[in-house]
Amino acid sequence: MNHRIVVWGTGNVGKLALRGVLTDPALELVGVRVSSAAKAGLDAHQLAGVPGASGVTATTDTQSILDLRPDCVVYTAMADNRLMEALEDLRMILAAGINVVASAPVFLQHPWDVVPAELSAPIQAAAVEAGVSLYVNGIDPGFANDLLPFALMSTCERIEQVRCMEIVDYSTYDNRAVIFDIMGFGAPLAEIPLLLQPGVLSLAWGSVVRQLAAGMGVVLDEVTETYERLPAPETFTIASGEIAEGTAAALRFDVRGMVGGRAVAVLEHVTRLREDLAAEWPQPAREGGSYRVRITGEPHYDLDLAMFSDIGDHNHASLVGTALRIVNAIPDVVAASPGLRTTLDLPINPGRGRLATR
Repeated sequence: MNHRIVVWGTGNVGKLALRGVLTDPALELVGVRVSSAAKAGLDAHQLAGVPGASGVTATTDTQSILDLRPDCVVYTAMADNRLMEALEDLRMILAAGINVVASAPVFLQHPWDVVPAELSAPIQAAAVEAGVSLYVNGIDPGFANDLLPFALMSTCERIEQVRCMEIVDYSTYDNRAVIFDIMGFGAPLAEIPLLLQPGVLSLAWGSVVRQLAAGMGVVLDEVTETYERLPAPETFTIASGEIAEGTAAALRFDVRGMVGGRAVAVLEHVTRLREDLAAEWPQPAREGGSYRVRITGEPHYDLDLAMFSDIGDHNHASLVGTALRIVNAIPDVVAASPGLRTTLDLPINPGRGRLATR
């Protein structure tokens, strides 16, 4: 029996998730929730860039979406700059007895000891009381720092440290809110953006290091964070706008899970707006960007994941991976026990139904 699906949000990730639902014969799209009046009334195929018409049109009416009683909502609405609204969206959907797979808020990937209970407990309670599940994932936080390291960790005799890295050129990532408002690129180095306010890195990626620790069966003593920024050597333009000379153009940070004064689980990002910046920082395995899992122990591992696409660059490929990670998880999330589920709870989905027919 096909699962009836609503896609909630049709931005950079959402439109790709929508396409993923439309191209999966095991899923039936029954609704699309948008926040923009300009998108209301548009056919799902138009929003997803798929030829033809689906007969399913987008709406801004939340109640009409809930009244559809879908088996699962694919939630990809922006959460970074509307956190409390996004949490309430999820609580409301779950309370209505609808399963959810989501790309955000990212700390719900593994929220325990990451955020105050008052943020996650209402989500967990709503899901359990309604008998449904929520799964939050993507590529980072997501499979690049849970599924991939877990696979390597499962072969180790001894683990000293697990380090998950994103090394990516963001110049083609077209999202002004993320690039300028949240990450602080294009702003004077003296200004501290939202992402780099004390505790925010640990809020956003603490779920990664705590889930890695949970996979190893250890409890972290603390989570620490550090960052470094470099200025633009001259003015240049990226997809999201202009980066003026002297303003922030490269960012390196890490979030460290500590046990006994030693970093045992580390999440590191190296973000450039131009590939020639910060040449001394770690370089990607492929032009544009890659993800790296580095395990020290017995044995040692270095695993590089380079993403690219026939219809876009590395950033497009990452967005596809984020969207399809949650879309392909729908059957397992619907079948899961009620509550907030993590990658540690779900079976591996090896891409069922995704073999190209031509």
